[in-house]
Amino acid sequence: MTKLMKLTSLATLILLVSGCSYKNKLNEPQKPKIDETLEVVDSSSVRSIADINSIAFEWRKVDDPRVVGYHFYRANMQKDGTKLKHIDTIENRYTTHYVDEDLEPNTKYVYKISAATDGEVESKTTNDYVVSTLPLMESVSFIQAISNLPRQIKIIWRPHSNERVNGYKVERSSPETSEWEVLTTIDGRLQAEYIDMDLEDNVIYQYKITALTYDDLESMPSKIVQAQTKPLPESVLKVTATRDLPRKISITWEASKSSDVIKYNIYRSNNATSGFDKLHVVNANTFNYDDFINEDGKVYFYKIRAVDKDGLESSEHVNSVMGSTLVKLRKPIMTLAQIQGQKAILNWQPGDNRAVSYTVYKTVKETFFKQKTTKFENIKALRFEDADIARGVEYSYSIQAVDENGIVSEITNNTELVLPKLQEKN
Repeated sequence: MTKLMKLTSLATLILLVSGCSYKNKLNEPQKPKIDETLEVVDSSSVRSIADINSIAFEWRKVDDPRVVGYHFYRANMQKDGTKLKHIDTIENRYTTHYVDEDLEPNTKYVYKISAATDGEVESKTTNDYVVSTLPLMESVSFIQAISNLPRQIKIIWRPHSNERVNGYKVERSSPETSEWEVLTTIDGRLQAEYIDMDLEDNVIYQYKITALTYDDLESMPSKIVQAQTKPLPESVLKVTATRDLPRKISITWEASKSSDVIKYNIYRSNNATSGFDKLHVVNANTFNYDDFINEDGKVYFYKIRAVDKDGLESSEHVNSVMGSTLVKLRKPIMTLAQIQGQKAILNWQPGDNRAVSYTVYKTVKETFFKQKTTKFENIKALRFEDADIARGVEYSYSIQAVDENGIVSEITNNTELVLPKLQEKN
């Protein structure tokens, strides 16, 4: 080479290197054997361009016909000092470009080059050539994490100004560990947001991003930002359920203190701690619900959960409240059942103080297979007299209590009475 290329022309060296470097194809000297008569690579002809993890070299070729290539020696000055080791051999003396790759960023290296023969002999090396790799690129100049989103956090940043950047790596640290987890890599320099989803409620997460270049270089990590997911709406207060209403349970509560609640979900179960199914939904301005149940004395357990505008429900881990429909009355207590004169007389005591009236059932056995029952309702007294009886006919009586809501007790056991037939005179 009669004239050195200008230093700026070396930017094309990386593209040429695939045809210029052949590793370990000549005999690598274990200990250099120097032939001082061999032409030496001109130290003043060596030029370089440094990148973040590679350095490109250019030099003037050696014209000595005994030379068949070049040996490269290198030392990492931070780690090795000036203790060089053989790193590569180029086997064509007409080659004048070489790229040393996979280097550490922002690191100072020293190089020497010798002319190589086809044996173990080589020339003296060039003078020490010291060059540093470039530092990592700065990361994006702005990054922000947005809080108070439902089970997600949005990260936005300013696109990197370096046009070599073609994407970003997004990392997160969780509350459970200080380790950083790579969430995703995003293609495109101009992409500027990522939404991290399926997160826990009311938890703080930390994030950082790293810019990536088309040739797999990484920038410095961005500053660490943090955000908190939206908390669940606050639970409702003072939930009550009735136990004294006929065939229904009325549930009431006080509103959740969360400002963006839009409705309440009502859950019901037969069990105090599990098996809750959604029963009904009411709007945010309703604080009661009537559960109509066609059964007396039925017990249910209830939970009320607030739902906000983002669909988040207040905690399910709250105590349930028990309610029940009004139980059946206890049945009356029969105290007298007998025939007096031509009447059947029944006396009883209230079995329940809720009773306001009584029903008497009279059953007549007409034939072996047929009987007839007559019902006498709204009896206010504790006594019933039946004069409509005939001799020799079998009657049975039972009593049932009724409260003001129409709820009835169980029916007492039947009491059988018979007015005996008169004996015929001879």
